[in-house]
Amino acid sequence: MKKSLAAAVGAVLVAVLAACGGGENSSTRPLRVGTLSDSKPNAYQENGVFTGFDNELLKAIAAHQNLKLEFVSTEFSTLLSQVANGKFDIGSSGISQTDERRKTVDFSAPYNYQSLGIEAREGTGITDENSLAGKRIGVVQGTVSDSWLAANAPTAQAVKFPQDAAALAALKSGAIDGAIFDQATAEEYAAKNPDAKLKVVKAITTTIPHGFAVKKGNTELAGKINAGLKAVIADGTWEKVHQRFEPNAPVPAEFKAGQK
Repeated sequence: MKKSLAAAVGAVLVAVLAACGGGENSSTRPLRVGTLSDSKPNAYQENGVFTGFDNELLKAIAAHQNLKLEFVSTEFSTLLSQVANGKFDIGSSGISQTDERRKTVDFSAPYNYQSLGIEAREGTGITDENSLAGKRIGVVQGTVSDSWLAANAPTAQAVKFPQDAAALAALKSGAIDGAIFDQATAEEYAAKNPDAKLKVVKAITTTIPHGFAVKKGNTELAGKINAGLKAVIADGTWEKVHQRFEPNAPVPAEFKAGQK
């Protein structure tokens, strides 16, 4: 009788916990965010804390929506597949929304646009995309930089890396002639590595929007992110975060305070 009573009580407790969201899919469970550790200004680690424009914006969105976040470092080349298979709930790393990527994941509403910078060492003869023919050019595999190089300088020798740090190290050592990074990232690398004599020889602005990635069909989470995004744009938080991480980049009209 005691065992039967205990079993019955246990069953009730399980049912109550499930009803209250105590299971694995609980809304109180931290959402796992796949991000990068070295891709300034969008997504990086500083003093052990994940930060950058994308991650700080996502934190502000989460605060508006009462969502808990847990950031985890990964490589960009595997990030979208990890969101697709459920390892991560959200992908946050300046992900450009392309038709090809929409086959793998769903995206939030746009929250920024992609800008690229062609970076090279002095003496390489690189001045723009027309001078990349035959040159060894570094890109992070699977990024817009990767696809942009293939489309705009098909005779360049693309050298693909898993992350920015590896591409930068190769550029500084002379293993590659140039590289294509996010514009703000390229400018920072040039400023912080004067001995390497790096220069952003051309900035390229695209109309490709950035978005937070979620598993296909997860309209509930995408909806919460979009609602929070509207709120942080309207109250001016978007502009404050942008000014902190990308002070020299223009603010598109749709992201200015008061927009809904």
